Amino acid sequence: MEMVRVVSHNTHKRMVTCLQGHIGTDAEKRHKKLPLTALSQAMVDGGSQLGEESLIGKMMEVCGEAENRLASELLQHEVQIEKDVLDPLNQLAESICIQCVFRKVDIPNILKQRKQLARLVLDYDSARARWLQATKSIISGTNTQALTAKADLLKEEMDEAMNKMELCKDQLAADMYNFFSKEGDYARYYVMLLEAQADYHRKSLTVLESVLPTIQAQQDSWTEKPAFGTGLEEHLKRSSREIALPLEACIMMLLETGMKEEGLFRIAAGTSKLKKLKAALDCSTSQLEEFYSDPHAVAGALKSYLRELPEPLMSFQLYDEWIQASSIPEPDKRLQALWVVCDQLPKNNKANLRYLVKFLSKLAQDSEVNKMTPSNIAIVLGPNLLWAKTEGTLAEMAAATSVHVVTIIEPIIQHADWFFPEDVEFNVSGMFAMPTPPSNHINHSMEYDCSTIERKRPGSMVGPENDTLRKDR
Repeated sequence: MEMVRVVSHNTHKRMVTCLQGHIGTDAEKRHKKLPLTALSQAMVDGGSQLGEESLIGKMMEVCGEAENRLASELLQHEVQIEKDVLDPLNQLAESICIQCVFRKVDIPNILKQRKQLARLVLDYDSARARWLQATKSIISGTNTQALTAKADLLKEEMDEAMNKMELCKDQLAADMYNFFSKEGDYARYYVMLLEAQADYHRKSLTVLESVLPTIQAQQDSWTEKPAFGTGLEEHLKRSSREIALPLEACIMMLLETGMKEEGLFRIAAGTSKLKKLKAALDCSTSQLEEFYSDPHAVAGALKSYLRELPEPLMSFQLYDEWIQASSIPEPDKRLQALWVVCDQLPKNNKANLRYLVKFLSKLAQDSEVNKMTPSNIAIVLGPNLLWAKTEGTLAEMAAATSVHVVTIIEPIIQHADWFFPEDVEFNVSGMFAMPTPPSNHINHSMEYDCSTIERKRPGSMVGPENDTLRKDR
């Protein structure tokens, strides 16, 4: 019995420490003192300070409202626990009675009766010892009548003490039997505890599940997400662009200041400048004036973007087809096969490859100054456009693919207007200032019939018998 009282007391004490609210206070004050309420208020205040223009601000406001709802659920849960579990446990361990059958029984009362029984046993033992002493005195004494009368009185006292002891013993036994007959009711408190916790967690989960789609939608709709390391489709979709921002930004800057730069894409840029430019592009900013003076950093950022794509611009799916096409020995058939593979690229991949190739072709036109011929460009940039989907580092995959890639990329750059006959508007988003073309600029693009897979060969690869075609150009 004492053990039940002790463990009930210890459980009650530890359970109180698990509550976050202050026991005994009214609901409103208790709600304000909850840590979740303080967290909610801090989030709401922070969201208001950052404003609707900040994604963090939006997130904090939604999260703050959710935390406040969780605080309300926690308050209701703790009030229920206090009423249905804590108070009965306290009653079980302390001096407040619990209703049992026809009378009130509690552990402290039982323990009190036990102590009373111990005193009655001592009283009985004392009365019995005095009576035994009196009976011995009758045998050895001379005043037999007086001693007998005294012994009779002591006998009555002993009998009365024994009756009190037996009554207390019976009462104690009855109370103990009644207590243990109700043990299932007392054990029910722990079932109620787990049921209340399960209900609280279900309600809390409902709150979270109701707010998660909202906050996830805000996250997904936020366009200013890093472009580097993000899949092309995802980046284009969330930014509502046709051409990836790093491609357009870098190419627009290089068109302005990098076309005459010797060793473009081959000479490494300063690490700090490159990191700064990549970070600026990840923020979707168009304020890039400071980088115009460092075309090598711009070229490095362009290479990094292509290299960090989860899937190469020329796609994993068509890797084998690219390699097979590049292995065809006859130049004309090889070029035709490359065009067929290129035409199979996904729409966004093809549009961005076309945009890039048109620029690289333009860059190669100044190869006498910048030393970047189609071959040189293919060597330094090709491994960032196509690699195998195999185990290993990007460098290892690029090394294994580089020979084939050069034979793929070089002819595409050489015959860019044949692979992609349409003109390209480099300033496709209108975010950047288009450089003024030189006065002697000539558009060398041709119109080709794209309705059939069997394409005419580019003029640079036909023989003398096709001079008429070149004249028509």
